[in-house]
Amino acid sequence: MEFFGADERAEINDVLETGILFRYNHEAQRNNIYKARELEAEVAKLVGASYAHAVSSGSAAALCAMVAAGIGAGDEVIVPPFTYVATIEAVLLAGALPVFADIDDTLCLSADGIRKAITPRTKGICLVHMCGQMADMNAIMAVVNEYNLVLVEDAGQAMGASYKGVYTGLWGRAGAYSFDFFKIATAGEGGVMVTNDEQVYKLADNYSDHGHDHIGTNRGMEQHPIVGFNYRISELHAAVGLAQTRRVPMIIEQNNARKKQLMERLGKVAGLSFARIPDPDGDSATFLNLLLPTEAAARQTVSELQAAGVGGFNYWFTNMYHFINQWDHIKTMQTASALPIEKFGPPQDYQNLDLPTAQNVIGRLISFGIRASWTSEEADTLASQIEAAVTKATLIDA
Repeated sequence: MEFFGADERAEINDVLETGILFRYNHEAQRNNIYKARELEAEVAKLVGASYAHAVSSGSAAALCAMVAAGIGAGDEVIVPPFTYVATIEAVLLAGALPVFADIDDTLCLSADGIRKAITPRTKGICLVHMCGQMADMNAIMAVVNEYNLVLVEDAGQAMGASYKGVYTGLWGRAGAYSFDFFKIATAGEGGVMVTNDEQVYKLADNYSDHGHDHIGTNRGMEQHPIVGFNYRISELHAAVGLAQTRRVPMIIEQNNARKKQLMERLGKVAGLSFARIPDPDGDSATFLNLLLPTEAAARQTVSELQAAGVGGFNYWFTNMYHFINQWDHIKTMQTASALPIEKFGPPQDYQNLDLPTAQNVIGRLISFGIRASWTSEEADTLASQIEAAVTKATLIDA
């Protein structure tokens, strides 16, 4: 958490003074303090969503989005091999069958990859906007509309990013943002589902609280129109998330200033390129994503950076649980109990997937988290350290 101060403390104190940490009911005691509602309104305002619903995590937000969008048992859902593993877990817990498709140099699913993965059983796509960037949405929406697919967006790393003026999370039927400790706005834990579809919003609202319809003020008398589970956010987490969400425009502005500075410096380094950003004006700039000429050069660069005490990580040969190469438990479907996929059967041979672009791009990728609190001098120092490591590594690789 880069920025935590008086605003966050004030929102937390509002909750503590009422003693009502539960997001629903208790109207007489809470003195009109509803932080979860305020968080939802603030997120909706930030991204221009008609509806927002706060839940306990970004993972829960992705699951609620899928279920409310109509994805369920036996449906094939196209997913990327490069994402945090929670995306795949959400598909499985919705009862659906993940189908891995290839990505491109945006680090996100490609339209071509999606098209090649479509079968007669394909119901939808869980599109992940990776590393603070956005997917190539015009191309992807052409495929979505051609095949009438349900699009759900996992924008956990890309809240506040946009493509051609439309925010990530709002291109499809529903989207999900994360407020965990490493996201652009954080409450430690928490997530928000967004949608422009009233029915999807109502289903997510019910589903995330054991099916409660939330009509009236007597919780014991509420109806349960559907079966659900507990994915509620607490008022304390919502209070922190509320203050953090108000900081997002400032964080994105400062992130972009530092990222531009780094890219201008590093763009002159021989052999170094960057992941493609389909709409640079919509970048949340939470990551600097470098592409080395080869996997060997990337591996050597990481080694040089570590020797110099500098961060930077590659997802291909490190166990960060963001790439399919590390997901042995997914590839062999090691589950605590039987999931619907065991009844329907895996739609692919997960241990022998043909994803050449993903293997090539992620093998050459090194990412750096950008901090809005960096000074210009700190960014310059990092650029110099990266340049030195890349130059030495590419010479060795050559």
